[in-house]
Amino acid sequence: MGMQLGLYTFADVAPGSSPAQRLRELLEEAELAEQVGLDVFGVGEHHRPEYAVSAPAVVLAAVAARTERLRLTSAVTVLSSDDPIRVFQQFATVDALSDGRAEIMAGRGSFIESFPLFGYDLADYDRLFEEKLARLLEIRRAPTEQGVFPAPVQQPLPIWVAVGGSPESAVRAGALGLPMALAIIGGRPDRFVPFVELHREASHGEAALGINSPAYVADTSQRAADEFFAPYAAMMTRIGRERGWPPLQRPDFEALRSPHGALVLGSPAEVTEKILYEHELFGHDRFLAQIGIGALPHDRIMRAIELFGTEVAPAVRAEIAPVRIAE
Repeated sequence: MGMQLGLYTFADVAPGSSPAQRLRELLEEAELAEQVGLDVFGVGEHHRPEYAVSAPAVVLAAVAARTERLRLTSAVTVLSSDDPIRVFQQFATVDALSDGRAEIMAGRGSFIESFPLFGYDLADYDRLFEEKLARLLEIRRAPTEQGVFPAPVQQPLPIWVAVGGSPESAVRAGALGLPMALAIIGGRPDRFVPFVELHREASHGEAALGINSPAYVADTSQRAADEFFAPYAAMMTRIGRERGWPPLQRPDFEALRSPHGALVLGSPAEVTEKILYEHELFGHDRFLAQIGIGALPHDRIMRAIELFGTEVAPAVRAEIAPVRIAE
């Protein structure tokens, strides 16, 4: 098959909505993703009021029951503050329910609420991730021999490592022979080329690479920009207040959506061009689009998914030769 194309979402809860409503909408979005021929559906784990998914495996189990082909992944599982045995059991269960479609995308997470919530010290951020990833891989090698049930349908259960731009993380994933999901959410994609090269060298070219980015497709370029800007800017400005970033202004947004910026946004032709441009840079095997950001209405998300699946995906696949996704 050619490049895998899919979606991931944090299930942002818009003002005036509720987590229950957002989760029901999310199931409709996943069903549509499959209907329009996309390959992967991912959900992030957060412990904040503005996101509806704190338990990715539970949500993916619901998606599993309503789909037949979609690969189902976390995006991400915050492994540092979780129990590797429980994570493996949950995703092995989703794997059984879906007949072998589950994946774990393990990351340290870009938010820190889970650390105090589960009784961990933020000072142990790196050590916890390294130790728990090692334990997760140990379980994966022979789960039932270690008393971990059920065994997954897939042998081995796919485990990706999510990386946000730390060279050490890219090397670690590659050295373990694990596929890397690189989050490109700001700046210029070309500055991430060195991270990809580090991962490729460390894995001797054996491990797959995925790119995860905020994305949006509308019928025209202007419409995509106008519909996406307000919810995206509100979300970035809110997070920015916590992290000391200035509010996102329209000129910064225009730079981000320019041909060499990080946002994968525009008409179907523009989004296709951006994905192909990045493929020239990275030669990646998978692209996941974060479409439902901030207060984007469900109907617009559905339209974007439809365009992504029916117009963008076929155009991208026509240009990119088949690849092998390594476990």
